[in-house]
Amino acid sequence: MRFTAPLLSLLIPFTVLAQDTLRQSTHNNNGWYMYFGDHAVKGKWRLHLEGQWRRHDLAARWQQLLLRPGVNYELNPNVMLTGGYAYIDTHRYGAFPVRHPFQEHRLFQQLILRHKAGKVDFQHRYRLEQRWLEESLDLPGGAVERQRWRYQNRFRYFVKASIPLSRDPASPWYLGLYDEIFVGFAPNAGASLFDQNRAYAALGYKLNRTTRVEFGYLQQTLAQRNGRIIEYNHTLALSIFSGLPFRRK
Repeated sequence: MRFTAPLLSLLIPFTVLAQDTLRQSTHNNNGWYMYFGDHAVKGKWRLHLEGQWRRHDLAARWQQLLLRPGVNYELNPNVMLTGGYAYIDTHRYGAFPVRHPFQEHRLFQQLILRHKAGKVDFQHRYRLEQRWLEESLDLPGGAVERQRWRYQNRFRYFVKASIPLSRDPASPWYLGLYDEIFVGFAPNAGASLFDQNRAYAALGYKLNRTTRVEFGYLQQTLAQRNGRIIEYNHTLALSIFSGLPFRRK
């Protein structure tokens, strides 16, 4: 954790500032159903495949669709580099919805570091994102034109602890805890540098050596782009993680 504390000390003030300046808040109940795959292809190369089906009111209506493929290069078992692309389709939801649904195209680069403290496995992820967000124009007569794209940069830091729930090393059960903070930076950072924070707790089960599932709760604290609304999104999270190789040994 030696490289975590200095970064968090820099990011926490952005969170406090955002909460002080936002004028209204709203609470939503969502459900996120997610797949994360890191599949060995050849040597140290892996294919990252990710899909997230994000629903409002647990499952009743759309919140977002996210698809994120990428390419991993494993420097060693504890260090991995990834580059990739993400497509996000955001819908109108909640008491303070966005004016129009919008799409986003995104490039990302990330570094993942892993280490162990006692029996607890830690993972740190540092991610840079280049984002192109769709903006719509209201035209006379109620028509909508969707031809503008706004570019943004964003940095994300994620730390996760996986804690065994039994002294038996063969036990498949564990507790997964993580926090992730999102910070925008120039150009077009918006009304606040703080973008969102995600705090998560889940019960995990290892199905086999390559596949595990997690079921838990995620609170997403999200600052809307207008700088006036903050969302507290209480989220049921169901995740499948797979490391099944795409190549034969």
